[in-house]
Amino acid sequence: MGLEDKKILRDLAKRYLDVCTREVQAERRDLWRRHNSLKRTRPLIYVRAFAWREMAESRCVCEDPFYRGYEDHFRRMLFWNDFEDDSVFEPWVSVGAACVQPPEGVWGLPIQWICGDDPRGAKRIDPPIIDPEDARRMVAPHHAIYEEETARRVDKLHGAIGDLITIDVDRGPIYRMWNGDISTQLARLRGLDQLMVDMFERPAWLHEVLAFMRDGIVRTHEEAEQAGDWSLSAHQNQAMPYAEELDDPAANSGPVTRDRLWHFCASQETTLLGPDRFNEFMLQYQRPIMEKFGLLAYGCCEDLTLKIDLLRQIPNLRRIAVSPMANVARCAEQIGQDYVLSYRPSPSDMVGYDFDPERVRRILTRDLAACAGCHVDITLKDVETVQGDPTRVKRWVEMAREVD
Repeated sequence: MGLEDKKILRDLAKRYLDVCTREVQAERRDLWRRHNSLKRTRPLIYVRAFAWREMAESRCVCEDPFYRGYEDHFRRMLFWNDFEDDSVFEPWVSVGAACVQPPEGVWGLPIQWICGDDPRGAKRIDPPIIDPEDARRMVAPHHAIYEEETARRVDKLHGAIGDLITIDVDRGPIYRMWNGDISTQLARLRGLDQLMVDMFERPAWLHEVLAFMRDGIVRTHEEAEQAGDWSLSAHQNQAMPYAEELDDPAANSGPVTRDRLWHFCASQETTLLGPDRFNEFMLQYQRPIMEKFGLLAYGCCEDLTLKIDLLRQIPNLRRIAVSPMANVARCAEQIGQDYVLSYRPSPSDMVGYDFDPERVRRILTRDLAACAGCHVDITLKDVETVQGDPTRVKRWVEMAREVD
């Protein structure tokens, strides 16, 4: 490692750890614990995305690609902290274990993308399952770790900053979040249009594929648990994963069982399906995965307005996403005080174009009024652009505070 790379990382790690040890982090943890345990708090504000690549602060200078990834992490966290939202910054940095996986992709088949000239523009899936028989080439997944490579990664980072900040080793399975999301992966493997056709033309075949994916994900989760590879840094709920019913996130805290963790699941690709077909071709296959965890957050960008009654079947459900496409008032009426309502206004309306404080206030005032009485938080996510304005998200947070 070059001396300059080391100097850069160490300076950033020190600055980041200073943020993590401020008293406000404990205050925010307590707010999220109570909020996610359905106790009354003010609406919490969580900034999940902020067009980082448009910011001058995102320019990294470390020569080594491994260290450059952590340089980017620290720079992004420090920039995020300046928004003064209710995000919690944890006093560690995680190294992902080197998990064994099929070389062609997590399901053993290569997923190609057809892209345009703009690297940030739209792209189209080139799915590998063209004929139904192609699904036979999918690989049944297992959880295993390349210990030597994992140790090499940990030692390399520890040698740079391990005396300054805790190095957490995340040994959890790769089949979680989007890699473990049946909906995301199947749409990429088969193509979204064809997947919709399959529900009518070859439903029996589709059920077989869905069952294969469900069983594979459950198996990797079970194998990771048997190996002692789940830890409290593996919480995931698309917000701050605190709750009075569960242990707080913590570094190097395994082994734990899944019933001590938050889990996140979604099905954006089935947003246009009616409730019955959604239940038949997605939710019933997700439930055996989700129900093993302590608490569940469901939904990302899909419209769940007509599916909340179905989601109530999930015994450990705690958070429901209300996306920009959803009917906020109808969702709030159904959710009531039974779950946390994760309100997600359109990032385009909020910060994405022609920044208009009056429009922002009008939309937030209208939607939060509809959520009155709910346990609501506000998430700003999927921000693709702020038109190069480094102050815009911070100003949005200030306005959201005024409205709530």
